[in-house]
Amino acid sequence: MSTRAGSRTGALAAGYKPVFRHGHIERVFVWDHVVRVTHWTIAASIAVLSVTGLYIGNPFIIPSTSTPSFLMGWMRAVHFATAIVFTIAVLSRIVWMFTGPPFARWWNFVPAKRERIAKIPGTLKFYMFMLAKPPAEEGHNPVAGIAYLFVFMLYLVTITTGLGLYAVDAHVDSPLRACEQLLAWFGGAQGARWIHHVVMWLLIGFAVHHIYSALLVSSVEKNGEMDSMFSGYKWVSREDPEDKQP
Repeated sequence: MSTRAGSRTGALAAGYKPVFRHGHIERVFVWDHVVRVTHWTIAASIAVLSVTGLYIGNPFIIPSTSTPSFLMGWMRAVHFATAIVFTIAVLSRIVWMFTGPPFARWWNFVPAKRERIAKIPGTLKFYMFMLAKPPAEEGHNPVAGIAYLFVFMLYLVTITTGLGLYAVDAHVDSPLRACEQLLAWFGGAQGARWIHHVVMWLLIGFAVHHIYSALLVSSVEKNGEMDSMFSGYKWVSREDPEDKQP
């Protein structure tokens, strides 16, 4: 049985029926609204947080002293507001890993199933240009799933360090002042600031690689990989004679 057919069978059993069929090609709904909304919210938040965070750490625009300005204050305000949006999106996506539909669940990130573990070598070979096509997978492939699990860990680290750093300057009556205790996990405010900065660059690097990988898989498989995060749908082939399921 081919991996395409096996993947299709699993999707249909989970309730993901094809909405369009042309020959051996089917249009299957993969990414639900919560996955897509949190994905783009997190992506936009990281972009804004990176720009404002870089400015807060090293102001690259110095307003004229002859004109009253509150640029640093605005940058901090935007950074903090965006951090709230980012945190809500990340926590919502984590909750959805345990309550959402099959393609959104935690087992797409943790290679707990035998068939997903078996696809890891072939997927790695594809990324290293040793295979012409990757093992078929409608949702996240196992290698991407592991990478996303690591990325979500980075999200939690940047949220935790951010809360600790915010607590230092928070209003004395703010309940977030209690988050200052988190700084002890990172060796104090300076350690937390350094980790916060390093994680930002790791996430920027991941974003670049993520876009490249999505373009690569989309161009090779021609399954609407890039479009799917807007529409929710992918094009799936019923048969793929090259990839055999173990």
